[in-house]
Amino acid sequence: MSEPNTVIEVPIRWSDMDAYGHVNNVQYLRYLEEARVYAFQEWFGQDRSLLEEGVLVARTEIDYLAQMPFSYQPCAIEMWCSELKAASFDIAYVVRQRGGDVVYAHAESTLVTYDLAEQRPRRLGEHETRALRALLRDPVRLRSHRRERRA
Repeated sequence: MSEPNTVIEVPIRWSDMDAYGHVNNVQYLRYLEEARVYAFQEWFGQDRSLLEEGVLVARTEIDYLAQMPFSYQPCAIEMWCSELKAASFDIAYVVRQRGGDVVYAHAESTLVTYDLAEQRPRRLGEHETRALRALLRDPVRLRSHRRERRA
């Protein structure tokens, strides 16, 4: 049975704003990273973190859909696994207004499991594969996916 999508709330800081009065696009990468760290603890357990085992971000793609204004309420980042391979996996994200209907961005990251001692990619362990398989869903809708289908 599959698990529900994970939702992590990330605070919006005043310093995240840019001269245009909304959250700067660079901050979205930080929000995704913050959400991933907390999701990994939830998905893989506190005793055995994928971060300690070794994982690298190989790719991140973001579609910005609406400007995110400053708010005292955190943004909500919904996350799930959208592809699972032997030594890598994709995480899909929907960045939205907490408790609201506004979607600020869709994103997807490819992560590669990595052996820090050997300095090379490694296969996902059984525990990691099982945890990610329970979170497996369809990919988030990105503009590049639509272009690929048309080509």
